[in-house]
Amino acid sequence: MPGRAARAYSFGAVADDYDRYRPGPPLEAARWVLGDDRRSVIDLGAGTGGLTRSLVQLAPRVTAVEPDARMRGVLAKRSGGAVVLGAVGERLPFANGTADGVIASSSWHWMDPAIAGAEVARVLRVGGVFGLLWSGPDRRVAWVSDLLGRRRMERSEDGTEHRRRRTMVLPEHLPFAGRETTVVEFSITADIDDLAGLSGTYSVVIVGGGPERDARIEAVRERARARTELVGDTVELPMVCRCWRALRTEGSPGAP
Repeated sequence: MPGRAARAYSFGAVADDYDRYRPGPPLEAARWVLGDDRRSVIDLGAGTGGLTRSLVQLAPRVTAVEPDARMRGVLAKRSGGAVVLGAVGERLPFANGTADGVIASSSWHWMDPAIAGAEVARVLRVGGVFGLLWSGPDRRVAWVSDLLGRRRMERSEDGTEHRRRRTMVLPEHLPFAGRETTVVEFSITADIDDLAGLSGTYSVVIVGGGPERDARIEAVRERARARTELVGDTVELPMVCRCWRALRTEGSPGAP
């Protein structure tokens, strides 16, 4: 299995497909994270701009930070109204206390939580909001999990199982308080090609290479054709967005 870094930067190889088939989080989720009066917002690990396009409707100054140049190219082309920068979450090119909000959508698990968390604390003003969103097909629905597969569970050191990508890991010494969570359910209209294309945008599929990825996409397309839920031209694909937020408090963002 390719290393984590290779998987983190695999999405750029399919940047156009990623933007076409991977829906961003709903506007409602971004609004819940930001709250009121957030004028300067950073989209961290912005990908091709699925979240960015919501943020520009909610804040007058949005900066989208994305390390992969291929993803950034699509982001800049399709996400007007935002400043686009190449950087990583562990080294943010912003002055201290200049942002009202920092949000990461389905990208936090690719970052070092201690280093990136300290950077987020550094660039946020006191009272600013740090938010995370995890958005994707609702695999609690039987036909969705049968078609696209279930998320793999990982076992932590204490023996409990969890989905790492949906788990917020943040050192306790960092200056954040008032941590809250919510879940936003929504749906998108999709056809068989959309569902097949979506299945080819996950890192575990991309790193397998072109032929293996093509075979996975075609297999999902064939399964979709056999589903009674997809007898028409389109289907409402149930989606879920899990949301987390916390406020920046007084205190140093550095080591304890």
